[in-house]
Amino acid sequence: MRTFSDNTAVWRGVLRPRSSDSAPAVAPEPGSRPAARFPAALLPWAWAAGLFALYATVSVRRHLLIRTTGYDLGIFEQAVRAYAQFGPPVVPLRGEDFNLLGDHFHPAIAVLAPLYRIWPGPLTLLLAQAALLAVAVVPLAGWAAEVLGRRAAHAVALVYGLSWGIASAVAFDFHEVALAVPLVSAAVVALGRRRWGAAVLWAAPLVLVKEDLGLTLAAVGAYLAWKGPRRLGLLTAAAGLTASAVEIKLLLPAFNPAGGYAHGENLGEGAHGSLLATIAFAPLDALRPDIKAMTLVLVFAPSALLALRSPLALLALPTLTWRMLSQNAFHWGTSFHYSAVLMPIVTAGLIDALRHWRTTGPAAEPGFGARSPAARHIRASLVTALAVTAVILPSFPLAQLAQRATWRTGEHAAAARAVLAKIPDGATVAATNRLVPQLTARTEVVLFPTFPVDARLYEYARDRLPRPTAQWIVHDREAPPAWPYHAGHWPYPPEQQSAELERAQRVYGYRKVAERDGITLLRMGPPRAPGAHG
Repeated sequence: MRTFSDNTAVWRGVLRPRSSDSAPAVAPEPGSRPAARFPAALLPWAWAAGLFALYATVSVRRHLLIRTTGYDLGIFEQAVRAYAQFGPPVVPLRGEDFNLLGDHFHPAIAVLAPLYRIWPGPLTLLLAQAALLAVAVVPLAGWAAEVLGRRAAHAVALVYGLSWGIASAVAFDFHEVALAVPLVSAAVVALGRRRWGAAVLWAAPLVLVKEDLGLTLAAVGAYLAWKGPRRLGLLTAAAGLTASAVEIKLLLPAFNPAGGYAHGENLGEGAHGSLLATIAFAPLDALRPDIKAMTLVLVFAPSALLALRSPLALLALPTLTWRMLSQNAFHWGTSFHYSAVLMPIVTAGLIDALRHWRTTGPAAEPGFGARSPAARHIRASLVTALAVTAVILPSFPLAQLAQRATWRTGEHAAAARAVLAKIPDGATVAATNRLVPQLTARTEVVLFPTFPVDARLYEYARDRLPRPTAQWIVHDREAPPAWPYHAGHWPYPPEQQSAELERAQRVYGYRKVAERDGITLLRMGPPRAPGAHG
């Protein structure tokens, strides 16, 4: 039995087969000409390049159409910009002097600071995310080619690359989980190949990506204790649990201005009134309302549910558990970025479920051919997975590339850029949500109207919004709908936003500088005389 120290080729081992692997080598496909074929080692990277182009196109077009948001692209850009300036990740969009490490524990995003320093702007984050999500296909396609064959590897790459969980992440700004997706992919493939040390090394950095991912590291450890070296597995599980506990109980409250875990209420007592009742009703709450059950089915749907036959699917339990038990309805559905880390697990589960047909079924017998029952089963399973992926695809954002509106910039986006160009670099600006990421690279931006109030993220204090203090206010009355929102006026209703814009002029002395296609630009006027009020 191999130990942690035996795995000395971690970086190469995710793709390169070893002689000790249990899966037999795949025989050349009938009629193929090895000398003329595309090099096997480049196949996964070719898929990564193609998926990067796909994801980057969706993200960049979305940004150019003014469909990205301050919450969350603007927030992460302010954090990375601060890291690039060798400072703590203080994010004005989250509150005055708010250190973003008090919101979620994700110091790993600092790795993007050198890139941002070279090319500052939101596109740096969007392209980095596209690359991270795309490169996660490399270990998956490599493993599939090794144990199922080259054609199967193409199918597996499509199942992962076009999966709705990845599409949802691509089309909603930037998030720290993009860093976790390739790590999870490499770790779960290493587990499937029984490369225990490599799995731990790939999974260990997850604790620096987000506080809940220590639970995923613990799940990796539990799998190791079950299938591999028990001592290494138990140590890994303990390390993951300890990391999440320390981050949630100590580090996050230390950075948070309110002194607690900003998202603790999501896993609080909820509607049952007590923690004991919440625990007792947890099995039922994990399946109601109905959207939770639908999400649970859709998570495994890209694999035609075959991933459920693999023990690797158990690695999805930590993420699914906290999401289904959360009080935040955003966590229950299929929008946003929350399912991205699950897609490599589901895809690896599909590979693992099918490879047993080659190692234990008729495929393992001498003379196995393309017409054997095992080969037909593998082929039919992959075709079914691709069919399910194709059926789901139009309901999620990658389908936007087939929409004419995606390729038309439109008058509204042009008007926005013309108005925003009047704001000087280095100015302080209060901007509506969709306009924020157009300004974060060159100005200091907060949200208009003020949100959050006193750093309380889930408290909409509509009756006591503080006065604006920024030099400029820019408001978009016609913010177009964009996935996953039906309207672009979050966080306050359009009527209140218009009222606050009028109040800024009537009470606080802002004067109108420009107005075009529903976009209004105000500039702070001279201070009023003492005692003068609107």
